[in-house]
Amino acid sequence: MAPQAVQKVFRKPTYVILALGISTVVFVFATWLPNIPLIIRIMGHPRMSFSDKLELPLNLIGSIATNFTLLSASYTVATAILFGMNVAMIFYFLRRRIDGIERARFGIGFFGITSGVSGMGCAACGSLFLTSIFSLAGASGILAFLPLGGGEFGILAVVLLAVSLHLTAKQIQHPAVCKTNRR
Repeated sequence: MAPQAVQKVFRKPTYVILALGISTVVFVFATWLPNIPLIIRIMGHPRMSFSDKLELPLNLIGSIATNFTLLSASYTVATAILFGMNVAMIFYFLRRRIDGIERARFGIGFFGITSGVSGMGCAACGSLFLTSIFSLAGASGILAFLPLGGGEFGILAVVLLAVSLHLTAKQIQHPAVCKTNRR
């Protein structure tokens, strides 16, 4: 990755705040994902106090330490951080060079994001999102044959997001410029 491009982008507080905000949202979503039915049930319960309704989702963020394996917690945190950085870098790039977008570089980021979302899950339920989608097609048993039980999608997400970040940083550092014919 072009460290100069990363420094250029994250020297500006706006992009740091954007990256931290997006990373936080992705991380919270990943920790809440296995517990969405519980959260919905508690939020709709008439006898629960408002403070209890707020306390549960906040406490569920700590489930990263208990419901996730070390591997899944690691790629969940890495995905959240890389996702936030990617969004900030892409926003920076788009604001500076909206006319010269190379769509292929952003396609890799999209596939990294998609893989990250589909690979999120805890140790108990494995790749929750992917399993629920595959179960519609009767393919959830396939995940049992994968060595990491669907964790491969989380690792793939980290790799694709890192590649996307690298390509975006490279594009920021050395934008594509048309060569002119000099005679």
